[in-house]
Amino acid sequence: MGTLQTIPARGGKATHLAKGQTIRIVNTHGEQVVDTWAFRADDLTECMSMEHTRSVLLKLIPGTGDAFYSTRREAMLTLVEDTSEGIHDTLLAACNEERYEQLGCTVYHDNCADNLTAAMAELGLKKPRTPSPLNLFMNIPWTGDGALSFDPPRTKPGDYVLLRAEMDCIVAMSACPQDMVPVNGIDCEPTEAHFEVMDAP
Repeated sequence: MGTLQTIPARGGKATHLAKGQTIRIVNTHGEQVVDTWAFRADDLTECMSMEHTRSVLLKLIPGTGDAFYSTRREAMLTLVEDTSEGIHDTLLAACNEERYEQLGCTVYHDNCADNLTAAMAELGLKKPRTPSPLNLFMNIPWTGDGALSFDPPRTKPGDYVLLRAEMDCIVAMSACPQDMVPVNGIDCEPTEAHFEVMDAP
């Protein structure tokens, strides 16, 4: 097993992941969304893409055994295990400062886009852009006429996903700081999450 590391509440972390290694991302307290990105290690312009993944899988929510694909339609990460109900979001963009301005903030608000920038910088890297993330544990139900809503996660404390790297990559995560709509629970209180990197068996 690897060493459990903290994704601080409202903050971000990134890590190197070699092909064949797995990363376990834990919803420690049960109601925390974790925005997740992956970038090809030797070419950061290639990144995990929700648009390309949906077009390959023909699904809005990938399930166990499905891969997440890059902007060049190569498999990057495979969902090996999921102890949650399997409710994740592939539709919504990462929150950014402009999003909080739309919600009425008049001062700076922590956000996932900036958390990605900071997490990559800790590794000495600069993201080329902010792709749409895999919003782990995020509950965005839709209706037959296409309407969306922001609902609390349906995860339990300790639920996790296990992702296997299909190429050498950088995985970045943000413990989403959203506290104005109930995507992090009805109390709108972001919390820490955890992750660990494990070598291939």
